[in-house]
Amino acid sequence: MRDTGIRSIGADVRASIVECQRCQEACLDTVTHALRRGGDYAEEELIGALLDATDVCRTSIDFLRRGSPLRARTCGVCAEICQRAAEACQAFGDDPAMRACAEACRRCAAACRAIAREGWLAQVA
Repeated sequence: MRDTGIRSIGADVRASIVECQRCQEACLDTVTHALRRGGDYAEEELIGALLDATDVCRTSIDFLRRGSPLRARTCGVCAEICQRAAEACQAFGDDPAMRACAEACRRCAAACRAIAREGWLAQVA
């Protein structure tokens, strides 16, 4: 029986999973924060970007854990969506919670871009 736990995968994939988990948690917490603040914080563009990031992070985590052959593509989409969420949060840069979420989203986007780039390079080789 093969070990399918997180310890059996490479360090780069493990790091991406951790960043996706942190981003997913930050985005969920920030949705709650934004809805409680109301006003501009509760606008569809911000809430939608955060929920999109939450969902794509969950999907990317699943694809990475099981070594899906489509993980590079999924991570590419995750990077794009998380970058969008970071930009949406940055519009509220005076708010520490929004800044923290933007940073978590940026770190996730960078980690997922690296996985996507590695997958593309493997296909070319």
